[in-house]
Amino acid sequence: MKNDRHKINLQYYHSPCGELVLASVGDELCLCDWKDNPCAERNMRRLMSSLNAELKIETSLVSNETRRQLEEYFAGNRKAFSIPLHPVGTDFQLQVWNALLNIPYGATMSYSQTAAGIGRPEAVRAVAGAIGVNGISILIPCHRIIGSNRSLTGYAGGLEAKRMLLEIEAR
Repeated sequence: MKNDRHKINLQYYHSPCGELVLASVGDELCLCDWKDNPCAERNMRRLMSSLNAELKIETSLVSNETRRQLEEYFAGNRKAFSIPLHPVGTDFQLQVWNALLNIPYGATMSYSQTAAGIGRPEAVRAVAGAIGVNGISILIPCHRIIGSNRSLTGYAGGLEAKRMLLEIEAR
């Protein structure tokens, strides 16, 4: 009997903002999440279930490249990532996360602007929920979402990490 389970390669990366969990399936990144955040555990379970996968603590070419590009980003030398992504979510979540990819480096957008941008201006809470379960932080830049009054709002890595990321991009 053939084993149809995929393998998710998992490794950790210590960023200036905190410990990140990087995970890849095949040659695509499926997770870049904050290690000590309860959402990370939920996102990992969603990946394992959706991909019918088991975890292996093992490096991969894509996670090594992600680490390299993150180092450049944190040093202020990279404005865009060229990592193949494999986000796992509902069609609506994928639509929201795709919209986040279109927010330029150094720019911010509100939840309501994001909802309007995907043609669902009435779905601000649903958009906020989708942003809250984004499992590929930084690369899918949910840190660029702020309150309508320009305040920093919740972030899986914590508000200090969000502030740091926005400051890197403001330089």
